[in-house]
Formats: sequence, structure tokens, C-alpha cells
Amino acid sequence: MSPHIHWTDAEGRPQSARWCSLAGHPAPERIEPVDDRVDANAAYRLAEQGVGLLWRGDFHNARQLLQALGRRLERRLARNAPVPKSPAEAFAAQRRLQAQRAQILGRLLLPFDADHRIPLRRAPDVRAAASEAFGAVGEPYVASLRELQGAIGAHEWRKKGVPIAALRGAIHPHHGVFSPVRGEYVDLVARAPLPAAAASAGGFDIGTGTGVLAAVLARRGVKRMIATDLDARALACAADNFQRLGVADRIALQRADLFPDGRAGLVVCNPPWVPAQPSSALEAAVYDPDSRMLRGYLGGLREHLAPAGEGWLILSDLAEHLGLRSREQLLGWIADAGLTVAGRIDTRPQHRRTQDPSDPLHAARAAEVTSLWRLAAADSPAG
Repeated sequence: MSPHIHWTDAEGRPQSARWCSLAGHPAPERIEPVDDRVDANAAYRLAEQGVGLLWRGDFHNARQLLQALGRRLERRLARNAPVPKSPAEAFAAQRRLQAQRAQILGRLLLPFDADHRIPLRRAPDVRAAASEAFGAVGEPYVASLRELQGAIGAHEWRKKGVPIAALRGAIHPHHGVFSPVRGEYVDLVARAPLPAAAASAGGFDIGTGTGVLAAVLARRGVKRMIATDLDARALACAADNFQRLGVADRIALQRADLFPDGRAGLVVCNPPWVPAQPSSALEAAVYDPDSRMLRGYLGGLREHLAPAGEGWLILSDLAEHLGLRSREQLLGWIADAGLTVAGRIDTRPQHRRTQDPSDPLHAARAAEVTSLWRLAAADSPAG
């Protein structure tokens, strides 16, 4: 259960509300009500000291104040940023700056009624977006304006969907489930040659997320798919997408840590690509501490492959260019698991940051390659 925060209003009366943070940030120990009269410099100093600024003025002015806080924060970070000596240091520095930005800007807070309405002048109707993000709260609560903006963005993605060429349709990501906006890895799964065993022994999609890869494989003719995930939000999201795409009768969903029971002719996995600690549930789709999911998939793959089956590992080499994991480590884990590489298909990312020289990680992103590794048991005919 989330804690309650306490403050005193303008008339000196004690107030309290439930604290909600989508990123799991702790509640500020001190809350100061502020409104349209607050000076941006004073507000920034309070936020930097850890004070939660509970907005009581016009909603649109709160958005302007958040932008002003962001400009001040960027100037301070630019002044104090050290010059990294390696890609790994650049990555670590970027993660620290992202964490500082989230913490400081996350201290501009909004009040919400129990039904997710915002009781402020000119506040938009955010009930649908807030309900999807925060769930049923049942009492007034306080949350970050910055997190609300993220929830509104996720709500729009869910409504509009992400076009997936391989599906001739769209995937509708739910809040907290990573969106398949980088389509190059989906294209790899759409064009890799299917192993013959997939027709007779079906397929598994490990860590299905939105369900996009399971849906692509079902559309390609893999008749019996099992899609797994540990996150209840991901399972609900995948079920919604399977229904929308008309493949729900071909894919069974199962809550599992990696593999379901049994064996399959094709076992596909798109684990988080970067070995680092996530700071929120959404980041868990990008950052994999100590490569736990990657190593878990490789370590358990052999015993879940049907004869002549293949495991498809979808993985970017960004971690290698950042100095966070070597190609030798990856090949060593594959060999230690009793697997062999039957083939590999590579593609170059197309996202905008590969063309942005101002990105601190530009050199690594420009060199990045995303691969579909075709893995087989070392003593299998497929290997």
C-alpha cells in the first residue's frame, strides 16, 4: 500500500493524500503548496532540496513551470558534466543524469480526486489515462506532473497503436509495457526462415510483452504458440492485441518466469539489450541487470527445444559498443549452454538517435547492429 503524505494548506489546516509514483519514487518528506505566484528560481531550489511542490494554481501554468524547471536543471547539469573517458563512463553518466532529472522534475506534484480528476483550473480530463496508469486508487492522491505526462503519452499510443508492417496492422501497447517502436527487430522475425520443427512442435515466445513477436509468428503459420511473461500488465496487453489481430485462438498466454513446460520447435526471445539496473517497470524491457534474462534464456533453451528445433535470440550489440558486455562473453554463454549458432541475420537500426551527433552515446549507436541469432542444440541436426 502506498504511503500518505501530509501538508498544511494556506489556511493552516492539516491535509493528507495517498502518494502514487509510477516509477516507485519515495514520497517527499516535505510538501510545500505552491501556485501561479511562485518564482521559478525559488521553486527549482526547493525541488533540488527534495521538497515536493504541490500545485494549487492553474493547470497550464504548472506545465510552464515544469518547463522552466527543466531549463534550469539542464543548465546546471551542463555546467557540472565531466568529460567521460570511455563509452562505459558515458553510459553511466547518462544514467545518473536521467535519474537526477527524473527525481528533481518529478517533485512538481498534482492533486487528484479518487476518480482521477484533477481539481485545478483549466485541468484536462485525464481520467482514462490516469486510470490506465495508476489503476483503482479509491481515494484522493498526489502524483507527479511529469509522470502524468508520460501516462497521457502512453494512453495516446494505446488508442492509436503502433503500425507493424509485418502484421499489416497495429500493436496497442498498454501503460508500463514497452512499445515496439523499433521495428527492425520485428522485421527480422518476419523474414527469418522458419525451422521445419516449428510446424510440428509449435513455438514459444519468452517474455512476450505486447505480444508482437508471437503474433507475427502466428501469422506466419506457427499454429501452436505459447507466449509467456511475468508481468500481469504485459499478459493483459498481449491478450488485447491477440484479440485485435485475430490470432487469439492460436496463442496461449501463460504467466511464467521464462519458459513454459515442454518443448517447442521454435523458442524466440527478445530480452532487454543492455546489462544495467532499471529505474522503473518500463525500463525493465531495456535494462537487464547482469544480463540475467539473457543468460537465463540461453541456459534453459536446450532442454526446451524439440528435435531439430531452433531458438531465436533477438539482440542488439549496443552493450558491446558501450563496453558493458563483450562478444566473447555472449559466445561463451552460448557454448556453455550446449548450443551452437546455426546462423545469424543482421540489420541496422533506423531510429533517429543513430543520426544525432549531440547524443553522448552517438558513436555506439551509430555502430549498433541488431541480430537474430539462430541457435540449436550442439548435437542437433539443426546445429
